[in-house]
Amino acid sequence: MNYIKQLTGFFDRVVLDQNLNPTHVSLYIALFQYWNLNRFQNPISITRDDIMSISKICSKSTYHKCMRDLHNKGYVIYSPSFNPFRGSLVEMLDLVLALKIIEKKNGTNPKNKLVNGQALDKQKTSTGQALGQALVSSINIINNANNANISNFGKNEKTPKNNLSKIATAKNLEASQKKLREKKGTEIQNTIPPEWQNVLDFFIEKNATETDAQKFFNHFESNGWLVGGKSKMKDWKAASRNWLLNAVKFQQNQPQPNHLHTQNLKNYAEPL
Repeated sequence: MNYIKQLTGFFDRVVLDQNLNPTHVSLYIALFQYWNLNRFQNPISITRDDIMSISKICSKSTYHKCMRDLHNKGYVIYSPSFNPFRGSLVEMLDLVLALKIIEKKNGTNPKNKLVNGQALDKQKTSTGQALGQALVSSINIINNANNANISNFGKNEKTPKNNLSKIATAKNLEASQKKLREKKGTEIQNTIPPEWQNVLDFFIEKNATETDAQKFFNHFESNGWLVGGKSKMKDWKAASRNWLLNAVKFQQNQPQPNHLHTQNLKNYAEPL
């Protein structure tokens, strides 16, 4: 059994048979798969649940109706079994031979019929009497559109005003993209919590030491970047500037160590 010719014969008959629907096709493909698993031996024993699962048919009534239609139209020979412990028998008919018999009786070829029908529709469309729309190659449409774009592009290149407008548009686009990149970079630097490297670079820029940067970063990292331990910090750079100002004030107000007001030639042997 040549399964390719069998499937080809089935689909050729589907083209001619206007009473078949997608459910009939899926049921026949499921039966064909069962036939393939049984090495194309006739008849094959099937179970309704398995065939319904493969063909994706959910209704039992639809399954039985489609099976009767395939039997009546000469696709298969269906012998139902009313015993729940025994499967039904299905004999798959040779559709290649059946199609040849139909062609000899009618003297037609379904493929030629399809091609002739398309040519007739195209001819009727040219005279304005066609019922359906003529088949137009999409490749021709794409080629025509490309040719029109190429011709318009050549015309625009010859016009100096269009060239100047293109250059101005490109410059404006580049400037807007640059501003957007700078804005994104600023937003990344102002994110809270900030990156340690950004904090260190900012403190070095303010002529502060790395130790001051570490104190600032560790202090606010420990309290969750809260100002006064309550409100969320909005601008860490402003907070760092206040930190440096407070550090200077703290150093100025730091009390100096009290030196003992004693004479240099004090005699420590004397009692206090």
